[in-house]
Order: sequence, then C-alpha cells, then structure tokens
Amino acid sequence: MLRFSTAGESHGEALVAVVSGLPAGLEIDAAFVDRDLWRRQQGYGRGGRMRIERDTAQFISGVRQGRTIGSPVSLLLKNKDWENWKEKMSVVPIESEPEPVTIPRPGHADLAGAIKYDQSDIRNI
Repeated sequence: MLRFSTAGESHGEALVAVVSGLPAGLEIDAAFVDRDLWRRQQGYGRGGRMRIERDTAQFISGVRQGRTIGSPVSLLLKNKDWENWKEKMSVVPIESEPEPVTIPRPGHADLAGAIKYDQSDIRNI
C-alpha cells in the first residue's frame, strides 16, 4: 500500500514529501518530476512567486542510481525566497511577533487549514 505524506508551510524554508510502500527497482526520472513542478507554475497567482522560483525536487532518500531501493522515497523542495520569510516564519521565538495574515488566498488551503488547526495567522497553514 502506498502512503504519501507532506510537511512544510508555503512560506517556510522547504517542503518535504515522503512516499512509502514503493517496491525496489522502480525507475525514477528526476527530470520528469521537475517538469511536473514547472507545470504548476504556469497557473494563475496574485503574486510574483511563480516568476522568482523554479522548483526542483531533491531526492534525499529511497533512490539510488535512478531506481527505488525499497525504503521510503523522500523529496525536498527548497524555498528560494526563504531569506525574505526567515524572520516572519522563524522556528525560534522572535522579539516582535509579525502582524498576522488573516485574509485567505483564493485556491489555497488557507481558510480550511486556519479553521481546522485553529490558527489566527494563516501563514501557519
């Protein structure tokens, strides 16, 4: 049985995806994955984020020499705009808490996530 998990916030340092249950020996084409990520950036958005980032997936486990090895496959997608969010999305407490973002973005999980996780700042979603 395949299991798929993700972690990370859209303005966080990185996103992580883990796929477990893949058999050993499946061919993995990193260029195909990156092409699919590029397709996502051709949509619509209110900001310039799609122009500044060209997402690439870094396989960090479960793949060797282009084939799965049977352990969970982990992918890391770094946020190239992290420097601009480093303080507002800091993992450690900071002196002055930034003003919360309360207006959800259309087409994002902001509203549903804010309600589900009882968050007043939708950057946490």
